Amino acid sequence: MADLFKLISPLLFKLEPEQAHRAAINALQLGLAPKGKLSNQGLEQTVFGLKFDNPIGIAAGFDKNAEVGNEVIKVGFGFSEIGSVTPKPQQGNPKPRLFRVEEHMGVINRMGFNNEGHRKVLERMRGQRLHKKTGQIGVNIGANKDSDDFIADYELGIEVFYNVADYFVANISSPNTPGLRALQSKASLEKLVTRIVKQRDKMAKRSGKTIPLLLKIAPDLTDEDLADIAEISLASKLDGVVVSNTTIRRDFIQGHLHENEAGGLSGKPLFEFSTHMLARFYQATQGKIPLVGVGGISNGETAYQKICAGASLVQLYSCLIYSGTAIIDDIRQAILDGLARDGFTSIEQATGSQADHWAQKTTR
Repeated sequence: MADLFKLISPLLFKLEPEQAHRAAINALQLGLAPKGKLSNQGLEQTVFGLKFDNPIGIAAGFDKNAEVGNEVIKVGFGFSEIGSVTPKPQQGNPKPRLFRVEEHMGVINRMGFNNEGHRKVLERMRGQRLHKKTGQIGVNIGANKDSDDFIADYELGIEVFYNVADYFVANISSPNTPGLRALQSKASLEKLVTRIVKQRDKMAKRSGKTIPLLLKIAPDLTDEDLADIAEISLASKLDGVVVSNTTIRRDFIQGHLHENEAGGLSGKPLFEFSTHMLARFYQATQGKIPLVGVGGISNGETAYQKICAGASLVQLYSCLIYSGTAIIDDIRQAILDGLARDGFTSIEQATGSQADHWAQKTTR
């Protein structure tokens, strides 16, 4: 079973990227993906009040409609994040909208928050909760492209999914919904954070439990933007920040066939840039708020470097296209090896230990 991906990978790459993605979801639903063999001993930690068996999660965008949240955890992930999900069903942008950048182990997407909407996704999430035995399942909430009030869409997402989400991520950084990234400007962000935190606190009072609330930000931030977001994050009751979403930069893949495709670039080309931004954000928040490191993880060592740069948890997605789920065991082992090599007895000790190095590192 462990070699299944190697056997079927050539066939998957003959499919259009979205067809291959559908095949991967189907394989997980049928239990065909190889299960992780390593234990999580030495990788457990508590972050924003939640227990994580290991720090490796699957990023939003893979399981948009909550079809395989539990199945993802069964193959070795410590947590899963569904979405982004919007109040109304949304077709997303016209196809083609997903492109492999194979030479660089990268992906360009301009999906446009395609999903089945709150109602259908909530039904599936309720089913996931009934069978959930381990791991955390977060809900990444977004706004409809034609919404008159983006912030109201985020508020509604918190209300709708409050009793089924282990944590929330407000995705304000997708480059594929016009105007969305403008929510990262200081005035807009202050308004957004005030309203979504108020909504979360209202739901917490009603239900008797407080669900962690995070932001997901872009890597394409100015120094002023980064400082403003850090300041607002520290001053608010946000529980964490996801760093980062895809980039609109193309110099990392200059000369490639798809370099002029619109959308966000993810995968290995994003690693140094996103890790640099992660470390800078860790410094700007003085390590006082948990960070989730995303962008460019392609093997175990890069996952460990995310932790050393400032991440308490890490997420991946694009590398699964090129390596399959067997990479999860490699990452778990590499994190354990890195901790032992550097003299740490826990992930908490390693978090941010190389933030200065990564913050000073120049990116192309």
